[in-house]
Amino acid sequence: MEDDRSLLLRAIRIAVEGIADGGGPFGAVITRNGNILSEAVNRVVQNSDPTAHAEVTAIREAASKLKSHDLKDCILYCSCEPCPMCLGAIYWAGIRKVVYACDRNDAANAGFSDRDIYDEIIKKPPDRQIRFLRLENTGGNEVFKKWERYDNRISY
Repeated sequence: MEDDRSLLLRAIRIAVEGIADGGGPFGAVITRNGNILSEAVNRVVQNSDPTAHAEVTAIREAASKLKSHDLKDCILYCSCEPCPMCLGAIYWAGIRKVVYACDRNDAANAGFSDRDIYDEIIKKPPDRQIRFLRLENTGGNEVFKKWERYDNRISY
């Protein structure tokens, strides 16, 4: 069983390996009960997928292995403080502990600034840089009503 420091060093090491493979400088490791479930590197460019961050990819792999969306018993080790997208995925997955090395300022100094996203999140939709247009009276609420009546729903 490895400790927090050695697992964080592992995430950093795979981040370095990811750079050599053409990926971004980010690595992630997810454990459960001291066992490694998944490891991932940033593959945004290789996969042509803006969501292929190391943390999200590791979460997907761990959830798939566990056959569950609930990773509340897992720990995420990552080479850098998770970005807003990854932070959202961490909350949705239920992960309760994240150990990281560098922070958002270190990432910004390397050209990966999330400041604009953090600033946008707190704004109301009409005030954001991206145009958000809500169309009401479209029947969209019927989907939620159907969900509320669905006997086999699994909350998350």
